[in-house]
Amino acid sequence: MSKRRVLIFTRFERLWHWSQMALIMTLLVTGFAVHGLHQAIGFEVAVTWHTAAALALLLLWAFATFWLFTTGTWRHFLPTQKGLWSVARYYAFGIFKGEHHPYKKLYRRKHNPLQALAYLGLKVVLFPAIWISGLLYLGYGLWGGAGSSESLMWIAVVHTAAAFAILAFVITHVYLLTTGHSFREHVMPMVNGFDEVELTPEEEAYLEHDEPGKIR
Repeated sequence: MSKRRVLIFTRFERLWHWSQMALIMTLLVTGFAVHGLHQAIGFEVAVTWHTAAALALLLLWAFATFWLFTTGTWRHFLPTQKGLWSVARYYAFGIFKGEHHPYKKLYRRKHNPLQALAYLGLKVVLFPAIWISGLLYLGYGLWGGAGSSESLMWIAVVHTAAAFAILAFVITHVYLLTTGHSFREHVMPMVNGFDEVELTPEEEAYLEHDEPGKIR
């Protein structure tokens, strides 16, 4: 095995990542305004921006889901027990003792087991919960009727709880960017697509011969 800098995040993945980040931050800021937690934005403006950002994010997720399954990239998000507990232990204790990260990033698997599990939970639990509850809330005028206020309340509770869970994920994600390597080394792969990964001799030979633009 040898370490090389390889293009592991495609242009679409990087566009998806930064667009999603911008839209989620817009939704959090406008959502807090709707709940009255700040007055930086008026209520009506906050509702309009929140709805527009939500629909844009839903469209982005639809494209991303199609891309994940048509390219086979979904395999990177499959969790595995191999190495899971050592990575969990590292983030719980080892990172504060100066230990080295136990996971070596591979070309065929760019997320460590804990990352894959977290991203899978985000994509199959939190994201569906937020957009299903959001669409139900947005379409209340179509399905709501007499005696449905309690249902609307529970939809709002689910939507808000999912939003705070996503906020917790964002905070944790940003915090982890400050650990281990420098902040720049963590962020640059999502800017230019290149990251240092372990390659088998076969993978290295393939990239150098067939896709030289993807290896440095």
